[in-house]
Amino acid sequence: MYVVIPAWNEEESVGTVIRKVPRHFRPDVEVRVLLVDDGSTDGTVAAAKGAGADEILSFPRNRGLGAAVREGLKEAWRRGADVAVMIDADDEYPADEIPQVVEPILNGDADYVMGSRFKGTIRGMRLHRRLGNYVFTLLQSLLLGRWIYDGQSGFRAFSRDVLRDMEIIHDYNYAQVMTLNIVRQGYRMMEVPITYKVRETGESFIRGWTYLTRVVPAIWREMRRPVKQRNEREPGQNRV
Repeated sequence: MYVVIPAWNEEESVGTVIRKVPRHFRPDVEVRVLLVDDGSTDGTVAAAKGAGADEILSFPRNRGLGAAVREGLKEAWRRGADVAVMIDADDEYPADEIPQVVEPILNGDADYVMGSRFKGTIRGMRLHRRLGNYVFTLLQSLLLGRWIYDGQSGFRAFSRDVLRDMEIIHDYNYAQVMTLNIVRQGYRMMEVPITYKVRETGESFIRGWTYLTRVVPAIWREMRRPVKQRNEREPGQNRV
């Protein structure tokens, strides 16, 4: 299993996240940590290596969170991951809760799992961020025809088939288009409760108007393009 951590200038928190990753929670699961360095200009890579990151994938310049997630998960698939987890590097999400997020996939009950703050705890989340989450999550729910609690979560797990087939068409961010793409292909999605805490270091890249003007067009493009259903694919067909 690969834990993929996209990071851009997160030297103050990335080491904490990596040290919290459970390495031996099941005897049949080997855990490796892959840091995706999205063109950091601080000590992010050194901090990650010092905390025990097994592998580093570095971009020479900042490409955006969507690109970092896409390339990191693609790399995990190439390296043979049966399951992958992605988690943000800012320590807002509980890396020590990785076992409960991947359990539905390991048990064969889901293909794609999102750690849901709104089914767990959102104490301390700022009002404007909470409202933004509600709006974009409601939009995804309407487009997919099923209820979603936390469509913007930065804590997700993927089966090997999903790693192979999913497509992220947006470099700026990934949250909405990823779920739309995976669920539209017919993969089984599940949400599990997680614990959330407010970022204590660094600064979020998200800015309200910029986010709105970039993400909404990406959602529009995703919903307009055709996707192949999982049962229509040939065995071993590669999409990433």
